[in-house]
Amino acid sequence: MAISVGASAPDFSLPGDAGETITLSDYRGKKVVLYFYPKDDTPGCTTEAKDFTALAGEFEEAGAVVIGMSKDTAKKHDKFIAKHELKVKLASDEEGKTIEDYGLWVEKSMYGRTYMGIERATFLIDGEGTIREIWNKVKVKGHAEAVLAAVKAL
Repeated sequence: MAISVGASAPDFSLPGDAGETITLSDYRGKKVVLYFYPKDDTPGCTTEAKDFTALAGEFEEAGAVVIGMSKDTAKKHDKFIAKHELKVKLASDEEGKTIEDYGLWVEKSMYGRTYMGIERATFLIDGEGTIREIWNKVKVKGHAEAVLAAVKAL
């Protein structure tokens, strides 16, 4: 099921880093950058998290919170954050329900082998919970900057 711009963002309440629970609806009134990524501590995912971290202050100034989500456990997220000094929130969707709600549990292929996995994607959600922009099949280089520009334009 694909979600489109203008739709209400599916709400969720999931374990986050540092023992907190991350609930999307708690951020009403703020812009939310919700990015989905395959796995903690892999090259592309680490670069993406570090790029969002490098711009964390600017996202905050623009009234936005950045939340990353994967199927990794909250404990793995804590290690990932500590290792790379990340300044983004990370939500753990071990069961994959939210990932499926956003249409991102997809068939992928590598080296001729097909498997199910998380599509790297980012959603910009406004203060009312409406999806304002979607980036699918994200290429990491320059992505955080593009998302920041969209946040500032909202």
